Amino acid sequence: MMRPRVLVLAPDADRYLAELGALASSGTELVAAPAAQGALDDPRAFPVVLGQPDIVAEYLAGGAEVRWIQSTWAGVRPLLSQARRDFVLTGVKDVFGAPITDYVMAYVLAFEIKLRERLGRQARRSWWPEDSGSPTGKTMGILGTGSIGRHLAKVAAAFGMRVTGLSRSGRRVDGFDAVFPVRRLAEFLSEADYVVCTLPDTPATRGLLDKDAFAALKKSAYLVNVGRGPVLDEFALADALERGDMAGAALDVFVEEPLPRDNPLWHARNCIVTAHVAARSLPADIAAIFRENYERFLSGESLKFRIDIERGY
Repeated sequence: MMRPRVLVLAPDADRYLAELGALASSGTELVAAPAAQGALDDPRAFPVVLGQPDIVAEYLAGGAEVRWIQSTWAGVRPLLSQARRDFVLTGVKDVFGAPITDYVMAYVLAFEIKLRERLGRQARRSWWPEDSGSPTGKTMGILGTGSIGRHLAKVAAAFGMRVTGLSRSGRRVDGFDAVFPVRRLAEFLSEADYVVCTLPDTPATRGLLDKDAFAALKKSAYLVNVGRGPVLDEFALADALERGDMAGAALDVFVEEPLPRDNPLWHARNCIVTAHVAARSLPADIAAIFRENYERFLSGESLKFRIDIERGY
């Protein structure tokens, strides 16, 4: 049987090729391209694409015909706007739980020990013996009960936190003390000391955290967003922070990236901005998912982590 050719379409495509040596040894032709333009000479040449969603979207817009796309990102929004639906799309799961959990818990602890204030006091040579807080006994509310949310829930529980979740259905999930359906969002938010968003950007999640949502929070609550920027209203969040309606935020994802210099979140009260660094894309992990799915593709089996393009996840 002829093994389908594979196009690896990403700025770091060579790193993926190095991880996919076993496929090449078994007779699979792999071609690397850092950008879409260099891969469109023959739009039917590659039935299988492993790639970065924004670049793959350009490739499809150029007329390429593919049967299966394996994303290298957890988020696949650039591919959801494609008019075509004649390909299978698979995502990346079970690899981002650990790094995202590291990020979230780092900022939970930073807020609890008042790290920013202590560093500022040190810079001013000001002795400040204020007591630190602790996550123990506090409630972390996680929007999204998928693989990332479940990993985070386990670690937060190990810190002595009560963990609640929010999902579309509100069905019980192991590792969570309670799970709320989306229709009970305000109640879910009102109980949390830390609200952590892990949600993807879909029509159903866009703008979910708006002015009314922030009004439901405790004044002592913190928000950490490691999902996608469009899930929250950035200007409503900046207003809530400035008014003291919530205690602070740590944000790693935004509607527009890089974050524009005039965005109010840059200088909002007790708001930490990071440059989409929480989820490290590790070629070795993603290549392992692709290798397994490629063999499934050859044998006609169902692919792992298939994405419903209509729902966006």
